[in-house]
Amino acid sequence: MRPLMSDGPVPPVLTVVVPVWHDTAALTGLLAQPRRHDEQWIIVNGDATDQSLAPLRQAHGDVTWLDAPAGRGGQLAAGVALARADVVLLLHADTRLAASWRTEVTAVAPGTSYCWGCFRLRLDARAWQARVIEAMVRLRVRLWRLPYGDQGLFVRRETLARVGGVPPLPLMEDVALARALARVGPPWRSRVDAVTSARRWERDGWWRRTLRNWWTMGRYLCGVPPERLAARYAGRTPEGDREDDGTDRC
Repeated sequence: MRPLMSDGPVPPVLTVVVPVWHDTAALTGLLAQPRRHDEQWIIVNGDATDQSLAPLRQAHGDVTWLDAPAGRGGQLAAGVALARADVVLLLHADTRLAASWRTEVTAVAPGTSYCWGCFRLRLDARAWQARVIEAMVRLRVRLWRLPYGDQGLFVRRETLARVGGVPPLPLMEDVALARALARVGPPWRSRVDAVTSARRWERDGWWRRTLRNWWTMGRYLCGVPPERLAARYAGRTPEGDREDDGTDRC
């Protein structure tokens, strides 16, 4: 009997796309976690002049490195364009997933009833306000099918293409994508935690930050262009702490 011949390289089982902008410390921690040989990891850097990533590029040759203009939506879109797996995970550099996260991603694999999903937000703070915010996020996802990027969004690549891909917006790209995907069907609401930094809430005040995020969201839903909203959040500081960029919301 002749051995079976392959038509080409076996595609990965999962593509992970991580947009970064001066996120060296967070990305170092993310890439220190184990990766499987059958996964495709794509890091999309929004600042090609950032030399702090050079040691990571050299140390992690199994990762695909890509430079793109700054802006999370555009960076994600550029990374997705190189995706080869049937399922794509959009992940922030400072988000940490529990050990069983790969099993949950298979919930949207071809042949299942779900086309997309998200993890359960958990803030890395002990404050009681953090638990309240997490509960509000779970309620929002349940009622309005509206998870945000800091929860980690996973989706079938064909479904992502059907809704037009990741919108290359300077702000609210995750909201626009979730709303488009919600029209396809409900998300798989994983119980696996996506642990995300609470530093902006701790810096600005739990309720002040939350109300400001809601105000920005309300303006977007009322039709204010993302470009106009992003103009308020153009200030950036090192190590990914974008000054009020609206990316950590509840």
